[in-house]
Amino acid sequence: MVITKAEAVPTAPAGTVRASGLSPDMIAVAIPSYCRADGVVDQRTGVNGKPYAIGFAIALPDNWNGRFLFQGGGGLNGSLNPPLGVQAAGDAPALARGFAVVSTDTGHKGAVFDASFMKDQLASLNFAYIAVGRVTVLAKQIIAQYYGQPAKHSYYDGCSTGGREGMLMSQRYPTYFDGIISGDPAMRTGYSNIGLTWARVAFAQIAPKDASGKPDPTKDFSDGDKKLLADAIMKTCDDRDGLKDGMIFNVQACRFDPAALTCKGAKTDACLTSQQTGALQKAFAGPKDSHGNQVYSSFPYDTGYILSAGGAFSSFLPSVGPNPLASVMPPSDMDIDTLVAGVEANENQTLTDTTWRNLSTFFGRGGKLAFYHGTSDPVFSPFDTLAYYEKMAAANGGADQVMGSSRFYFVPGMNHCAGGPAALDKFDLLGAVVDWVEKGTAPDSVVATGKAFPGRSRPLCAYPKHAQYKGQGNPEDATSFECVK
Repeated sequence: MVITKAEAVPTAPAGTVRASGLSPDMIAVAIPSYCRADGVVDQRTGVNGKPYAIGFAIALPDNWNGRFLFQGGGGLNGSLNPPLGVQAAGDAPALARGFAVVSTDTGHKGAVFDASFMKDQLASLNFAYIAVGRVTVLAKQIIAQYYGQPAKHSYYDGCSTGGREGMLMSQRYPTYFDGIISGDPAMRTGYSNIGLTWARVAFAQIAPKDASGKPDPTKDFSDGDKKLLADAIMKTCDDRDGLKDGMIFNVQACRFDPAALTCKGAKTDACLTSQQTGALQKAFAGPKDSHGNQVYSSFPYDTGYILSAGGAFSSFLPSVGPNPLASVMPPSDMDIDTLVAGVEANENQTLTDTTWRNLSTFFGRGGKLAFYHGTSDPVFSPFDTLAYYEKMAAANGGADQVMGSSRFYFVPGMNHCAGGPAALDKFDLLGAVVDWVEKGTAPDSVVATGKAFPGRSRPLCAYPKHAQYKGQGNPEDATSFECVK
């Protein structure tokens, strides 16, 4: 290990530190003084003479609370994000609370979706699982040496790739962490890329052509069409939680079918063509193989897909990372069986998937695992994460028993990890998991707020419950709701 930089960082006043390099939002609280150390481990020369090393950054607060947090990465990693611990931490990042926080590039340098490192065997292994385990051990050693005592409790918190890494920790390193938070996890990207390409093709097949003759899915639906669709979804599903408030909390009771909007005759502003409704049904249902098996989960009908800024909502179904299916964009029939066979033959895919269900060691030593997923995530379906949760619960003693160790939360209206025009995406699941680990207080719900609805709060209820309006009380206040099945 080589420490490449170490510096004392003075207190930063509230509103002066960015939450992340990808967000314009500023952290609402002060970040107290800390020591930041950057370093590398396992330096070497790899394929084509390219230098590699596992980079890490650790923040050691002057006023340490005795806790350690590993901050998950994003995309294909490749850069060192500031070790702040912002994700799922409400207004106060882990570092502001006194956690020692570490982040890592997982063993390579590059842009967020630069997959060139995968030509190198060890770099691929580091990204898949080795680096996070290696950095965990190093960070704990640094903490123990710096403070003269080991961390009393260790936590992992991440979303997307960081969510996958959280699942990885519970599955491959079951003794490393006491509490893990996994958001919108990129847990099987080969299959999710099939699902996204399936949706893209469905929309491309009905898209008008641009000047070069290529389909332009951004023209599939006019602004009026999108509003019509969003209004219809809300009319069907909004009040299933007892209150018409522009949010869908009873996600699984939403039985919207776009076919109800099909024009009986000529296209008007009050209906959609059969081609439009057919493409919606196909895209949101997800792909099946020739035997009728669901290859990737369906997506919930949620207005966040439709009303988010940017072109037609069909255009924000991107593939995550290098997608070998990106060429399957012209209108054509997809051979799902062949695509599935390609995923199953992809060695990198089998390394990075995190679908193992036996968590007996992690749960047996008291580990707590919290999942959350935005219902308007256009990258990974929340139903896919829920499917893993249910299968994992069945493999570990059943749903009732696993509720004592693991819980799942839908985040209505939230896009991928944050944001959305109808989302309450700020919630302190970190504090809830800390209380669960250290006080034994299981989080039946956590309170969420967000910029989409100023002054509004709602409880995010642990599955299979959802937030239901009590029928009285301030409809903008979380206390007027209860968690019910």
